[in-house]
Amino acid sequence: MTTLPSSLLLDWKRIFKWGSICAAALLFVSLVGMPIKLDPKSIISPLLSLGYVSLLWLPLIFGYVASSRVVLEGVETRKPGLPDLLTGVLTGTIGGAGLTLLMLGIENFDIRDPLINWSPQLLEVLAFGARDLNSAVWIGIGGALGLVGAGLHLIPENLRRGASYGFFTVLALAIFEPALDDMSEGFRLEWLVELIFEKRGGLKLWPAIILALLIGLISVVTKGKAKNAVAQYREQEKSQKKKTSVVLFGIVAALGIVLPIFMGTYVNSLLANVGIFLLLALGLNIVVGLAGILDLGYVAFFAVGAYTTAVLTSELSPFFAPGMTWVLSLVFVIILAAFTGLFIGAPVIRMRGDYLAIVTLGFGEIIRLLFLSDFLKPYFGGAQGILGVPGIDLGVVYISGTDTRGIFYLVLFFCAIAVYVSWRLQASRLGRSWMAIREDEQVAEAMGINTVNSKLMAFVVGAVLASFAGAIMAARVGSVFPNSFMILISIVILVVVIVGGMGSIPGVFVGAFVLIGVLGGPKQPGLLQEFGSLKLLVYGMLLVYMMLQKPEGLVPSARRTQELHQEEFLQDAWLKGTDDEDEEQTAAGEEAQI
Repeated sequence: MTTLPSSLLLDWKRIFKWGSICAAALLFVSLVGMPIKLDPKSIISPLLSLGYVSLLWLPLIFGYVASSRVVLEGVETRKPGLPDLLTGVLTGTIGGAGLTLLMLGIENFDIRDPLINWSPQLLEVLAFGARDLNSAVWIGIGGALGLVGAGLHLIPENLRRGASYGFFTVLALAIFEPALDDMSEGFRLEWLVELIFEKRGGLKLWPAIILALLIGLISVVTKGKAKNAVAQYREQEKSQKKKTSVVLFGIVAALGIVLPIFMGTYVNSLLANVGIFLLLALGLNIVVGLAGILDLGYVAFFAVGAYTTAVLTSELSPFFAPGMTWVLSLVFVIILAAFTGLFIGAPVIRMRGDYLAIVTLGFGEIIRLLFLSDFLKPYFGGAQGILGVPGIDLGVVYISGTDTRGIFYLVLFFCAIAVYVSWRLQASRLGRSWMAIREDEQVAEAMGINTVNSKLMAFVVGAVLASFAGAIMAARVGSVFPNSFMILISIVILVVVIVGGMGSIPGVFVGAFVLIGVLGGPKQPGLLQEFGSLKLLVYGMLLVYMMLQKPEGLVPSARRTQELHQEEFLQDAWLKGTDDEDEEQTAAGEEAQI
C-alpha cells in the first residue's frame, strides 16, 4: 500500500473552513441585493459590472487565504506547489456550490416574504442573463477563481503587486467615470474620455488592459519609493519637517483653489458635500483622535450651527427673524456652539469608555428631539423646520445655494482654518495634554494636567468646527429640518475618522474622500449612487475590517501607530540598540588594533 508524501497531503479541515466561509459570504452578498443593485454600474463594458465584481472577488480572495502558509522564523517552509493549488480550487468550489444551491432554491421555492431579494431578478443576475444556464456553472467559476487566488502565491511578489494595482486602477477609473466626464469639459479632454470609456458607461476592453498593464509596471518600478519618502519625512528635524509640511499644504491649497475653475457642477457639488463632512470630521478628530473622548452625539453641534444660522438669517423664522447677514450670524453661531460644547461636556467630563459614549449619544438625540418637539415649535418650526434661509452675502460676492463652486470655495476656506487649528493644537501644550489624557487619564492627572479643563476645551473646539459646517449647510440647502440631524451622521463621521486614522489630519482627508466622495453620506449621493441603502452595510463592514486588521487607519499618525504597536517599536528599539552596541565594540576593537 502506497501513501502520499506529506508534501502532497491536503489540510481538509482548513479547506472546509474557508470554503464554508466563502459560501456564506457569497450567500450574504447575494441576499442583501448587492449583485442586483450594483449590476447597472459597468466596469468593463459589456463584460463586467460592479454587481459581478461583488461576487467574483470572494472565491479569489478565499482561495488565496486558504492556500497561504504561516511562515515561522527559524522553521523551513516548503515552497507553494500543487497542494496549495488544489486547496484554492477546492475552497473556491465549495464557495461556488453555495451559489449553485441558492439558484436551485430560487427556482424551486418561494420564500420572498422573509427574504426580499429571493427573486427572479437575482436568479437572472446569477445566471448571467441566460435563463437556461446550468446552475452548476458557479461551481466551476468558484474553482477557477480559487485556483487563480492560490496561483498568486506562485508568482513573484512584484508581479502580484502589479496585478493588484492594475485591477484597482481599472476599478477606480470606472467608479470615477462621472467625475472624469464632468472634468473633461473644463480641461478640453473629451476625446480622451471617449477613447477610454463607452458611451453607455464602463471602460472599453483594450484601454482597460493597457491601463492595467501600465499601472502595474509603474508600481513594480516604483516599489518602496513612497514608503521611503514617508520615512525620510518622519526622520527630518523638527524645523525641516515644519517647512515640508507648509510646502505640501501650500500645494494642496493651490490645487484646491485652481482645479474647481475647470470642474463642472457635478464635481463641485460632490466636493462641497465632501468638504462639509471633512469639516465635521476635523472637529471630531480633535475630540476623539486627540483627546480620546468617544462622542457619539457630535451631530448636536452640527444642528446648533444650522439652526442658529436659520433663525438669525431667515425672514420665515417663526419667532425671531432679525434678518442678519450670514457673516454676522456666524459670530452668534460660534458663541452658541461653544456654550453647547460646555453644556454637553460639563456633565460627562468625569465619565469614561462606554458610559461616556452612551451619555453623549443621549445628548445628541435630545438636541434633535428638542428642535422637533411641539414645545419649541413656535421658536424652531417643529417638524416643518425653518425655510427661506438666504445665501451667503460676503459683500464683494453673493454665494447662493445653487452656486456649487462658491460653496466649495467657502467650505475650502473653513477646512483650511480647521486644518491650521488642528495642526497648531497638536504641537501645543493643550494638544500634548489631550494626547496624554487619551493614553492614560489617571497618569495624566497625576502629572499635573488639568483633565477637566482640557476635555472641556476639546468639546468647545470640536463644537465650533462642527457649527461652521452647520452654518454652511443651512445656507446651501436654504432650509433646516430636525430629521437632517439624525444620530446616523455622528456614526458616519466617526467612521470617517477611524478609517482615515484617528489623530491624523491627512488621514481624515483620505477617509472623507474615500467614504463620502465614493459612497456618499447618509442622505448625500456619492460617485457610486448605485449603493443606495447598501452604503451603511459597507460602512459597517469597513469599520469591522479596520478594527481587526488596521486599527491605526489608512493614513495613521506616527504617535498613534506607536501606541497600537508599542511592542514592535520597543523590540525594534532594542534591536537597534544592540546593533549600535556591536558597532561601537567593533569600532573600539579596530582602534585598539591600530
